[in-house]
Amino acid sequence: MKKCLFILAVMGLVGFSSNAQQVEFEQFDLDNGMHVILHQDNTAPVVTVSVMYHVGAKDENPERTGFAHFFEHLLFEGTKNIGRGEWFTIVSSNGGTNNANTTDDRTYYYEVFPSNNVELGLWMESERLMHPIINQIGVDTQNEVVKEEKRLRVDNSPYGKFLENIKLNMFEKHPYKGTTIGKMEHLDAATLEEFQAFYEKYYVPNNAVLVVAGDINKSEVKKMVKDYFGPIPRGADIVRSFPKEDPITEPMTATAYDSNIQIPAIMAAYRTPSFKDRDAYVLAMISSYLSGGKSSKLYKKIVDEKKMALQVGALDFSQEDYGTYILYGLPLGDTKLEDLVTEIDEEIVKLQTELISERDYEKLQNVFENQFVNSNSSVTGIANSLARYYMLYGDVNLINNEIDIYRSITRAEIQEVANKYLNPNQRLLLEYLPEDKQEN
Repeated sequence: MKKCLFILAVMGLVGFSSNAQQVEFEQFDLDNGMHVILHQDNTAPVVTVSVMYHVGAKDENPERTGFAHFFEHLLFEGTKNIGRGEWFTIVSSNGGTNNANTTDDRTYYYEVFPSNNVELGLWMESERLMHPIINQIGVDTQNEVVKEEKRLRVDNSPYGKFLENIKLNMFEKHPYKGTTIGKMEHLDAATLEEFQAFYEKYYVPNNAVLVVAGDINKSEVKKMVKDYFGPIPRGADIVRSFPKEDPITEPMTATAYDSNIQIPAIMAAYRTPSFKDRDAYVLAMISSYLSGGKSSKLYKKIVDEKKMALQVGALDFSQEDYGTYILYGLPLGDTKLEDLVTEIDEEIVKLQTELISERDYEKLQNVFENQFVNSNSSVTGIANSLARYYMLYGDVNLINNEIDIYRSITRAEIQEVANKYLNPNQRLLLEYLPEDKQEN
């Protein structure tokens, strides 16, 4: 009886997610090329104003890395009408919060306000585009901020440089071989004119999408958007032509050292397609199957049962142009790194030669249904999704139907994709070791 009740509850949840997750939106373009998306939800008196720029670390001069992340900080310095250091004070004193983040592919800024301050949010984001002050004082100040962030998050963080070392070895031609935070010596060497030129090229309305989501009146907000953003001049068209990587056809090996760790790690990295590719969705499911929690295949076998590792897992680091799929393990006791690789490979071979069970397949479907519900459970999350699906996927309606892609993936397709990408001759094996293991 309890089992029947549980099944009915799950079915009810799935039915709820199918119907309740429909996100209504309106979109249009300004004459200057800025794309605008409005989502009205009057259930709570909150509004999110956000702008995503199609600029990230991959757009940088390889001798001037870190610019996109640097501007994530610099564009809070102030504008012609917002005094230096006053941005956060204005936001907090009006009941709001704000933040920004940068990847290799895009930069995202947003404010969350009580809905009666939607115009304030629009004005502030338009100021960032129309009247920024990019001077030497701001550059010097934010340079120190970025250096401190790098020290905390990368240099002094255990395993903080593992992704940097994987990317460096996985990509020879494409700018994904760099890091989002960049090299500090590049920022030190950059001139004020170089920063200003980077801003003028990428922070233009025709390289951005504006999303206003929450407790709004769409007709009123539409007029505000046109008033605040319409006068901003269009920038020059941005043409991207990144070099393609040659396929990996032979095993690669590398070693990296970290002074912040005592336990070594082994990482097997595979180059995978863009997150827009259907195979990327299948790989996301494989990642969940292998390492989604303590009942997952890798954890249960290698950590729980065989007690060979402190931690194992799969990371599906998916990006706009390529993805990097990473399997990793931290050994327990005297376990050798190569023995961890053997155990991990056994699970991959099972994926390649056997269909996963119906029960595991249903569990995966439930996991992704739940993720779908959670991603659109807040106005802030919806704003982010609307911007991302437009800017990086070219299909805003994925906010409503992306879950259908996961629902359509079959067990046979999971097997097929594992065979297509997760082979020993298509990977990098990176030994990530304590620095005291480095030979002098």
